[in-house]
Amino acid sequence: MSLDWLDRKVTTSAYLWRLERPDGVALGFTSHDRDLVIDGLRYRAAPGMVPSAIALSDSLDIDNIEIAGAMTSAAIAEADLDAGRWDGALLYISLVDWDQPDAAPLPLICGQFGEIIRSGDSFTVEMLGATSFLDEPIAPLTSPTCRAEFGDRQCKLSLHRYQQEGRIISVDGDEIGIEGLGGTAARFAFGSLRFLDGSNCGLSNAIVEGDGSVVRLADLPVQAVVAGTRVLLTEGCNKNFATCRDRFTNSINFRGEPYLPGNDLLTRYPGA
Repeated sequence: MSLDWLDRKVTTSAYLWRLERPDGVALGFTSHDRDLVIDGLRYRAAPGMVPSAIALSDSLDIDNIEIAGAMTSAAIAEADLDAGRWDGALLYISLVDWDQPDAAPLPLICGQFGEIIRSGDSFTVEMLGATSFLDEPIAPLTSPTCRAEFGDRQCKLSLHRYQQEGRIISVDGDEIGIEGLGGTAARFAFGSLRFLDGSNCGLSNAIVEGDGSVVRLADLPVQAVVAGTRVLLTEGCNKNFATCRDRFTNSINFRGEPYLPGNDLLTRYPGA
């Protein structure tokens, strides 16, 4: 990769932002004053979006940065921020020679959206870099319940076996009636409901409980939920060992210590 364009007396460099939302939408922005097409993706001119200082090194320092900007693009709408469509989005920042857009860009940093702070028509996003996981505890804390997330690489169960598509037939507050459940809604407690079409398409909401053919959501999406919308239901787990053993036959992958004595063992005495 030739980077001779970085040594010119007159700079021709521009920042590129490639954003990939969890719902599959990919967007591109550039600090240049006109649009650029790089690898088939159009990067819209957004000179108001600027990152904080980026320092590249070969150390293991946490490489979190902040990005500030104004919601001047229709692609970053206030409604989408409120709906949570940008939560957990992936972001790739690179530097490109706008005079030679076909040349390979210089990758700077990649990571995931963290906290999003809004102030009027502007926003600030904390981006968690690839080494942000080093901030996590070296060893997990013991717990009587499972520390894995249902269907992740520690749980090792395939979520496809525990998913079912349906269609909303009724809406009563946070209670959603689903066609085709046949009275099995209870197995989706602690799971999730993902909208497959409509104004909430791509968004997921946690399921608190289920009864018959009705599931109750922890929080309703910002946009109204209407009958006829297609949804994808994913079963959940209450993280108890008995559930893992009896319902999912997955006790070998249980990530908890259900029989480890707790701190109350120190306060016990004979005859208690």
